[in-house]
Amino acid sequence: MPDAMFAHPRLAPLYDAFESDRTDLPAYVEIADELGSARVLDVGCGTGSLAILLEETGRTVVGTDPAEASLAVARSKDGSARIVWVRCDATVLPNIAADLVVMTGNVAQVFRTDEEWSRVLLSVRAALRPGTHFAFETRKPERRDWERWPGTTSVDLPEVGRVERRDELTDVSPPLISFRSTYRFADGDELTSESTLRFRTRDEIDMSLAEAGFELREVREAPDRPGLVDVYIARRAD
Repeated sequence: MPDAMFAHPRLAPLYDAFESDRTDLPAYVEIADELGSARVLDVGCGTGSLAILLEETGRTVVGTDPAEASLAVARSKDGSARIVWVRCDATVLPNIAADLVVMTGNVAQVFRTDEEWSRVLLSVRAALRPGTHFAFETRKPERRDWERWPGTTSVDLPEVGRVERRDELTDVSPPLISFRSTYRFADGDELTSESTLRFRTRDEIDMSLAEAGFELREVREAPDRPGLVDVYIARRAD
């Protein structure tokens, strides 16, 4: 089940406001350009920011996500009507013969077990045409990025007022890191979202890709978070 921050109808519309710095997304448009990808599947598309950027470049785009509340936000945006939005789990992706599958943000890390991650990779492979690519990102476990997550931020939203978010770690047992986000609304309402991410090593990821029938083409640093996040580009082996 998706975390409440994506699935709750009152929390999902807050995502773009709290995560307004999406300087991570242009790198994936550039990857699509480099690879000449015309048909892109955005897995875990959330509120659709990347899918819409990709569609604006003239590509055919399908966005999938298990959280209907996030997809509702995506469908409400300008340009969304030209994108196919599909509610589904990443282990049962639509077979659309994509040229490129992308998985941004923390999506690749929400799959906690090796079995679940393997099923996702096989589903991604099935959605791709032979010889095309899968691009995704994951945080480097050795950088212990989670140590910087606790804190409090707030945003002011029209018709909603000020919303405060407090982030705290609830369990640090690498490779699993759990945290809680508590949202307090101006009307006094308070909602929480519990999350757990899996921090895989480079060796673990390399092995899982090979076992699922991918050839690792390149690992590059995320340009907006150098030293913290790796971007993997893998090719579906024929």
